[in-house]
Amino acid sequence: MSAPCSAHPTRHAVTLSISPDAPVGATGRRPSVDLKRWPDVALLPRASALRTAIARRLVERALARLPLRIRHGDGHGRVPRPCTPQDGEPTLTLHDPAAFHRRIGADGLIGFGESYMAGEWDSDDLVGLLTVLAAHVDDLVPAPLRRLRGLWAHRRPLRDRSTVEGARDNIHRHYDLSNELFALFLDPSLTYSSAVFDTLPATPDALAAAQHGKIDRLLDLAGVGPGTRLLEIGTGWGELAVRAATRGAHVLTITLSEEQRDLALRRIDDAGVAGRVTVELRDYREVEGRFDAVVSVEMIEAVGAEFWPAYFTALRRLLAPGGSVAVQAITMPHDRMLATARTHTWISKYVFPGGLIPSLDAIARESAAAGLDITHDTGFADHYAETLRLWRERFVKQPDAVDALGFDRTFRRMWELYLAYSEAGFRSYYLDVRQLRLVATGQDTEASW
Repeated sequence: MSAPCSAHPTRHAVTLSISPDAPVGATGRRPSVDLKRWPDVALLPRASALRTAIARRLVERALARLPLRIRHGDGHGRVPRPCTPQDGEPTLTLHDPAAFHRRIGADGLIGFGESYMAGEWDSDDLVGLLTVLAAHVDDLVPAPLRRLRGLWAHRRPLRDRSTVEGARDNIHRHYDLSNELFALFLDPSLTYSSAVFDTLPATPDALAAAQHGKIDRLLDLAGVGPGTRLLEIGTGWGELAVRAATRGAHVLTITLSEEQRDLALRRIDDAGVAGRVTVELRDYREVEGRFDAVVSVEMIEAVGAEFWPAYFTALRRLLAPGGSVAVQAITMPHDRMLATARTHTWISKYVFPGGLIPSLDAIARESAAAGLDITHDTGFADHYAETLRLWRERFVKQPDAVDALGFDRTFRRMWELYLAYSEAGFRSYYLDVRQLRLVATGQDTEASW
C-alpha cells in the first residue's frame, strides 16, 4: 500500500464569474426540470429577501477568504485574493446568481447541490472547485454561526432511518436504480468501492486489476482460503463472492437489493462457482450461524449511527472462535461526523438516504463495546480519489447512454456532482477510506496480508 502523495491537499486558484446577461431574480439559463421527478429542483424554495441577502453576504465573505477571484455581474470590484491566478484555474460560472443565493439561504448545502442540478451554476473543473471548498470547509461559515447550526440545518427525515424495513427502502432507492446504469461507469467486475492501485495516478486499463487486488487484500486480511465459511455483508454484484469461492471458500453473501441479487446470481453461475455461493435477500440483523470470516465492504456507511451497535454486535455474534472480520469503510474526522450526524445533507437527500460516514474513533468505540478489537488499519484516500475520477470520466462521456436508460439531464447533473463531490472529499482528505481487521477481544492472532 503506497502512502498518500502529499500530507496536505493541493491549493487551487479558482475564478468565479457571473454571467453578465444572467437576470437577477429570474430563472436565467436554468434548463427545464421535470416537476414530478425533481420538485425541489424545479421550484425555487421559499426564502425571505433578508435571508437571501444574508446568505449572499456570507457566501461572498467566505469565498473572499479562499484563493478565489470574484467578478460581479456589473463588472465592478474584486475581492482581494492571496495568490495570483494561474492558467487553467477552475472557474465557477453563475448563470442565475439570485437563484443560487436564494437556494443557499433557504437550504444551505442542499440548496448548493440543487442549484447545480437546476443548471444555475457550472464549473470547467468541478472537482478542483469542490476540492477547494472541502479543504476549507471549516472556514466557510464563521464560528459563531456554526454554533447555531441547529437553527437552520434540516434534520434527517424519520422515514430514512435504517430500521430493517427502512434499510430495504434506502438500499432500493440507490442500488436498484438500474444495473445498466452502474455498468456504464464501473469496470467489468462491477465493483462499486475503492480500488487499490499499484501506481498513482491511475489509468483506466488498471481499474479492473486494482479492484481484484483490493478484494484479494480483504480476503487475505480475513484469512479466507479453502474450506473457510465466509459471510459477506453487502453482495454488490458478486465479484468478491466469486473470488472467495475460487479460493475454495463456502460463501453466504447477503444483500437488500433485488437488482444486485439477480445479476449477482447470474454472474456467480457464469463463473462456475454456484455450488459454493449462496446469495440471500437478508438484513445483517437477521443472519444466523457462525462464520470463520466476515467481510463487509463499504456497507457500514449505510447502517446509520443509531444502528452501529447492532451492526458490530452482529459481527461479533456471527464470528466463530478464531475468526476474523475484514471491513472496508469510508471515514471522516470525528468532529465533522458529529456535526453532520443529524443533518439532512444533499447526499442523504438525493444519493444515500439513511446513511452516515463514521469516524475511525466511532468505529473503534462501537467495535470495542461489541467485543471486537482492531488489529489492522490501513488508509488509502488517494486511491479512492483516483477510482472516483475514472468512474466520473466514464460517466460524463456517455450522456446519450444514460438518457436511453430513462434518466434525464437533471439526474446526470446530480450523478456527476455526486461523483465529483466524493472525489473532492478524498483529494482534500476531508474523507478517508480504510481497510480494518477485527477479531474477538483477547484473541491473539497475526494479520495475514
